[in-house]
Amino acid sequence: MSAPAETCRPETDLAAVAKLMWDHDCGFVPVVGAAGALVGVITDRDICIATTTRRLLPEHISAAQAMSSPIHACLPTDTTSEALATMKQFRIRRLAVIDKDGHLRGVISLNDIVLASERKGEPAAKDIVSALAGICAHRSIEPIAV
Repeated sequence: MSAPAETCRPETDLAAVAKLMWDHDCGFVPVVGAAGALVGVITDRDICIATTTRRLLPEHISAAQAMSSPIHACLPTDTTSEALATMKQFRIRRLAVIDKDGHLRGVISLNDIVLASERKGEPAAKDIVSALAGICAHRSIEPIAV
């Protein structure tokens, strides 16, 4: 798990979010509301989709307009296997780690899990490959109106 995670606010523009991603070598930024609770997440993919479908510059789109919600997260007490299962189920590569009150504690990525597996020998490589196969499976695509 990466903690503390870099975060942004709902009103942060996508240019600032992209710079945060670049500066911290990440592709996932949790969006935290005024009360400190996690309200969404924004990925590098979300930025690409938002800017191209809206035909606007990133500085003219807020994180709130592009963030993914509902949030798929895990608890600090969840096992690595449980985190992998959630990633596979929702076809995502990163999870916010939140406490029981919904406050962000960190981020766990597929990369974190693979590196930990090298050190600890768990989860098993077959479990990681199974999760990757689920994450990378093609989705049915609904055309968008432009």
